[in-house]
Amino acid sequence: MIVNVFFDVVLRYFFSTTFIWLQEMEWHLFAIMFLFGISYAINEESHVRVDFLYDNHTPKTKAYINIFCTISFLIPFALFIVFDSYDFVYDAYDYSEISEDPGGLTHRWIIKFMIPLSFAFIFAMSLLYIKTNITKLKEQK
Repeated sequence: MIVNVFFDVVLRYFFSTTFIWLQEMEWHLFAIMFLFGISYAINEESHVRVDFLYDNHTPKTKAYINIFCTISFLIPFALFIVFDSYDFVYDAYDYSEISEDPGGLTHRWIIKFMIPLSFAFIFAMSLLYIKTNITKLKEQK
């Protein structure tokens, strides 16, 4: 992504030109980085939560909260996105969807496929997160 942005900036400011596909690639790479970064954030416990409420609890209570919220909210949401986005991706593939801009990227289904794939990763990471918290509970006893 850095190389892509570098070439885009050099072309724009030194050669007064740009390529639409290069700009679209920036957005696509950013989206991929963000989508797969969520799984990484879950693994590193740097995901969003209400820390001022969460921090005041014991490690045992935190583990119970993590397990409950992951099962109640994260897993159903991840599975919903994985299964509900199938038609979205399939239609883009079936219609050979391309960019609406002249000179833009083709094969738009590839970037759309990253949505269910990244949420499948989130689902897998949530199972690992539950296992980690169960291990923490066992260590507390």
